[in-house]
Amino acid sequence: MARIRYVATLSRDPDALAGFYTQYMGMSELGRSPEGDVSLTEGLYNLTLFRKRQSLGEFHMRHGLHHIGLQVEDLGEVRARYQRFNPRGVVVTEPGGLHHGAIRIFDPECNPVTLSEGSFGVDEEGGYPRIAHVAFNALDPEVMLNFYVQVLGLREVESSYKRRRSGLLNRFAGDGSTNLAIHPFFNSTVGHERRFGVNHIGFLVDDLAQKLDDLGSVVAVKARPPDRPYAEFRFRDPEENALDLSQNKGWEVDIDKWERAA
Repeated sequence: MARIRYVATLSRDPDALAGFYTQYMGMSELGRSPEGDVSLTEGLYNLTLFRKRQSLGEFHMRHGLHHIGLQVEDLGEVRARYQRFNPRGVVVTEPGGLHHGAIRIFDPECNPVTLSEGSFGVDEEGGYPRIAHVAFNALDPEVMLNFYVQVLGLREVESSYKRRRSGLLNRFAGDGSTNLAIHPFFNSTVGHERRFGVNHIGFLVDDLAQKLDDLGSVVAVKARPPDRPYAEFRFRDPEENALDLSQNKGWEVDIDKWERAA
């Protein structure tokens, strides 16, 4: 099964944003590009902060969280499944190295998905804080779920079936380490934020009270609605990317498997 190991962000000031993540989220620097891109890790993920510029060649240049990447066992097999899922699906070669994958495919709503047989430059899995949640907003969460299950091998989890039985459109899948949430873009639920594509990511922390105290001096941290199954708090980094924090609730990352730091 593929694992989500990479998140890319388009940043106004990667150096300053990297400083925030290293100081407040316990991340360390993997490396930099001559163009000013910075890659960070918490031990499992490569979080790459691209300096926003036209030469990146992205077909959408919206500032903030941009796309994700997965480590796969066999690029050829994934490519074949992708082309069965979408015979006209576009495959783009990426430059590799620390800041990119090997190839790029696109989900049903045209979000880029970077793929690599390597681990995106991350050699070891660390402790806490660590990324354990990625959330999308989509026009058709069911089709998006099918893509991640049928092409990349993620598994739909019970939180998703519960929503399905209740007539709700939210869908959830896991790769064994990360919970992938796919929410309907048009959603009247209290606290829902209408950002298309990658909406937010979530960190597990092992001392939530201390993390709230640390962050409270630099950003506004708000409690999530109590009826949510995941995450206790949400805040925004200095470039307004939304981030969840959880210790006790955690996230459902696979069938019958929850990750919690408590």
